[in-house]
Amino acid sequence: MGTLSGILNIALGAMNAEQGALSVTANNIANVNTPGYARQIPVFEENPALLQGPLTWGTGVSLARIESIRDSVLEIRIHQESQDSGRLDAFLNAMNQIQALFNEPAGTGLSGPLTSFFNAWQQLASDPANLSLRQNLLTAAQNLASAFRQTITALDTEQHNLDLGVQQSVATINRLTAEIANLNGQIRALTGAGQDASSLVAQRDALLGQLSALVDVQFIDSGNGGLTLTTANGTPLVLDHQSFALETASDPLTGLTHIFAQGNDITAQIRSGQLAGLLAVRDGEIPALQGQLDTLAAALANAVNAQHQAGYDLNGNPGGNFFTPPAGSTGAAANLSVAISDPALIAASADGTPGNNGNANAIAALANSALIAGQSPATFYAGVVFGVGNTVANASAQKDATDLVLQQLNTQRGALSGVSLDEEAASLLRFEQAYNAAARVATTIVDLTAAAIQLGKD
Repeated sequence: MGTLSGILNIALGAMNAEQGALSVTANNIANVNTPGYARQIPVFEENPALLQGPLTWGTGVSLARIESIRDSVLEIRIHQESQDSGRLDAFLNAMNQIQALFNEPAGTGLSGPLTSFFNAWQQLASDPANLSLRQNLLTAAQNLASAFRQTITALDTEQHNLDLGVQQSVATINRLTAEIANLNGQIRALTGAGQDASSLVAQRDALLGQLSALVDVQFIDSGNGGLTLTTANGTPLVLDHQSFALETASDPLTGLTHIFAQGNDITAQIRSGQLAGLLAVRDGEIPALQGQLDTLAAALANAVNAQHQAGYDLNGNPGGNFFTPPAGSTGAAANLSVAISDPALIAASADGTPGNNGNANAIAALANSALIAGQSPATFYAGVVFGVGNTVANASAQKDATDLVLQQLNTQRGALSGVSLDEEAASLLRFEQAYNAAARVATTIVDLTAAAIQLGKD
């Protein structure tokens, strides 16, 4: 009876092990289309042998653990490329919005109003006493000033939208790090108890993928399944089961959101991920463009005012300021406005006679004068537009290259960790056959035990 019960235990243990393996296989098949899922394999181990005199009896098999097939080095590379991809994606999305503001073929830039303004002076020179032409000039000047203000306002709006994006990204980062810390604690507890934590590890890996797309993050294995996360500059995000939330506060000078970790401003230290892309445009590209437009507006207003003051209006009086004088370069584009509303006050004459066009021609000639850094207004503005386009083109090329590398890495991960339905079908058949064989052994032992009991009664 002892031998029969031992064999029955072996058979039942085998059935349990094969049943667990069937569950693993079924889970793999169920997750065949789950992004980032790593296939799992059952690991069988022979039970400790039983010694009886000179004989050694096998005691069967156990399902020791379930392993996820992953390459840790490959996973780190994927996370790194995801950080770069997230940064470039956010950067490109923002820059494409900005590029639309300088879409000259669509008529949304400053090139048209700038050209119309100088053309209006040229037209006035053909008939300097014509009030209709003078009114057209004022309209062209007002349109130019309005175009400057609209562009600056649109840049301010985009900067505000990016600032909201920064706040939302930080909130998402804090949510993800809290969830990862919670999973860390569960994984460590299960691992320490010798239990399988592969499903929780898979959940954590999925969250790590989302986090990598948002911010530059480094991973440190703290043992027993635990994971420590920091930003690239060493700012702690997760330490085992504890998360460290990032905080936000508005800059009193700019009103823009800054990011703090444990009281330290780390805004300028964020280098990768979607957050870095948003910050690069919000704090770098937009202020640079605003500065260039301010430089152009200030130089244009000062040059036109200086020449306008050298002429005479329709009444023979010396000309005054044509544009409201800018207080300085900063804010010049946002505050550019026409200083006169009476067309008779336009100083088109160079000698005080109504029919003279000398000053109108002189102001029209400013279109081709080196007013800003040795460049004409149109050439300077063309450089601004080219700079935006070139930035977008370079970022787009980098994004394509990064996405190609990321695709190749994901293909490698898929070949290693992905689920193959053919392989799982073969495993399903193999485990099923083993389970059925063990069940037949158990049935046979039950029958033999029943027969032995009956013999004992007889």
